[in-house]
Amino acid sequence: MSDNGRSGLGGMGTGRSAVTATVAFDGFRFLAGGATVLIEGTRIVDVLPAAAGSPDGWEVLSAAAILPGLIDTHVHLVGSGEPDALRVDIDRTAEQRAEVIERSLAQQLAAGVTTVRDLGDTDWAVGERGARPGEPTVLSSGPPITIPGGHCAAMGGTAAGTDQLRAAVAERAERGADIVKIMVSGGAMTAGSNLLALQYSEDDVRLVVDEAHRRGLAVTAHAHSLESVRLCLRAGVDAIEHCSCLTETGVVDPPDLGGALARSEVLVTPTFGRLPELAPSPQAEALSRATGFSLADRFTQVGGFHRAGVRLSAGSDAGIHPAKPHGVLPLSVLELVGCGLPVADALATATGAAAEGIGLAGHGVLRRGARADLLLLDGDPATDPAALLRPDTIILAGTPITAPVSGGSPTPS
Repeated sequence: MSDNGRSGLGGMGTGRSAVTATVAFDGFRFLAGGATVLIEGTRIVDVLPAAAGSPDGWEVLSAAAILPGLIDTHVHLVGSGEPDALRVDIDRTAEQRAEVIERSLAQQLAAGVTTVRDLGDTDWAVGERGARPGEPTVLSSGPPITIPGGHCAAMGGTAAGTDQLRAAVAERAERGADIVKIMVSGGAMTAGSNLLALQYSEDDVRLVVDEAHRRGLAVTAHAHSLESVRLCLRAGVDAIEHCSCLTETGVVDPPDLGGALARSEVLVTPTFGRLPELAPSPQAEALSRATGFSLADRFTQVGGFHRAGVRLSAGSDAGIHPAKPHGVLPLSVLELVGCGLPVADALATATGAAAEGIGLAGHGVLRRGARADLLLLDGDPATDPAALLRPDTIILAGTPITAPVSGGSPTPS
């Protein structure tokens, strides 16, 4: 742990630790007066007011602010952030791909992200890798279901027609996927794919939803066009990735759509978050030229979604190109604040609300019995949301890890 004059958890020799801060966010709201979080082993055993102090004999760590570890609900761990990263991955060996996944997870953890949901790997590289000590929790969809020659088809998840779609869902259940992902529209990052075109019919998507639900799996849909978003609502998907509502004339925000999304209780992930100093991907720039798409329109749209009561999560689509490296989720939260979300609501999209939305009980909250994944900051995110960009210490399943000063991988304290 950095030498900052605080009491450290060290090697956690007692197995019991107390983390105290004058600012505390519990996953949904700020706690008046801060909090002291008591950790035993890998679990939170109590959350007390900061003024209550720490029990005798417990190791103590103090910080300016404490909140749950962040949850990125949309990442691609096989993407290492280079231009056209998902296409580049196709040419890697299994060993090379494994190295990229390990590095991607280290970058996520260094930014305070303790849980990720991988929504598209190649040949099951993430889904069949298994959990590793010292890494974030990983949920995985495996290769996304897509049409032959469609968006991300090279990842290995192509299926067309009733029999193949049924078989694709069955395969994901048998391989232990945590969620089923289907590409309902085309995508910008696949050469030759039409982002505005439908890849599947409503009957196709409804079949996938029914088959997945019968096996206890949720379905998330990649959907950029307005037509594809409306189709997803009719078909009953559980979540929508991007939800850009694009047409040939840019982002469209019909007055009825926010209410429809809210009533359906679908989880919407706008996939915000990018390094502002870097240019958008060439694909995004081409889309803007062709349709008049603008981020300003998207921010207005998503702010309207929030006001309508749409469930939002702050997944970033990390790994797909240089402006979206792994660990960019804090910038996604800041962009949601820029959309007009109150800071607490924006933080919830990357903590408690995100965990609820992806069905991950016991994560993303400061609560008795929850997993002890915590993020400690040296500033107050309530008044300075950019404090998220300055992680001080990450606690992963009860183990403290010092955040790197700039770049690199986190190290055990």
